[in-house]
Amino acid sequence: MAYDKFNVLTSTAYPLPIENVDTDQIIPARFLKATERVDFDKNFFRDWRYNQDGTPKADFPLNKEIYAGSKILVGGRNFGSGSSREHAAWSVYDFGLRCVISSEFADIFKGNCLNVGVLPVQVSPEFADKLFDAIMADPKTEIKVDLPNQTVTLVATGESESFEINSYKKENMLNGFDDIDYLKNIENEISAFAETRPF
Repeated sequence: MAYDKFNVLTSTAYPLPIENVDTDQIIPARFLKATERVDFDKNFFRDWRYNQDGTPKADFPLNKEIYAGSKILVGGRNFGSGSSREHAAWSVYDFGLRCVISSEFADIFKGNCLNVGVLPVQVSPEFADKLFDAIMADPKTEIKVDLPNQTVTLVATGESESFEINSYKKENMLNGFDDIDYLKNIENEISAFAETRPF
């Protein structure tokens, strides 16, 4: 299995109300030489999380103890813009996040997330603002992301909004499949079909 199955996730969230967060900020280019998936959690938002001497920046949301252990990140509009790099999605997952919520995603980043087990949930700007306001008012605010029903809910108030996802990617997320796992899962069907085709 490529990653853990995603069904329903209820978690607190890291707030990152910054627009146009690009992939070079998510994972700086100097870490792209890596060919193995190692230490991407440490280098997730590396230049925003750490000072030049390697000490954590206390005021950055991902370093704040009040949000520690959250499985969801709520980001600003146009999250994941910039160059295409699968390493950015790797770093999101390896940091421990299973869902990123934003009012807008860059298409390539969104696709890369779905390939590695991170669910990108696009909501309206108004609902995103409600999430930010709730988290800022109470860091223990929980958000429920229901993939089967394609809804995201602010647990305390019950306010909810639906989101869209490609049906193939949804099935893969529910099963913890990447593209290769999906093909392996239907190997018998592929073989049966191949036997009906003339060479």
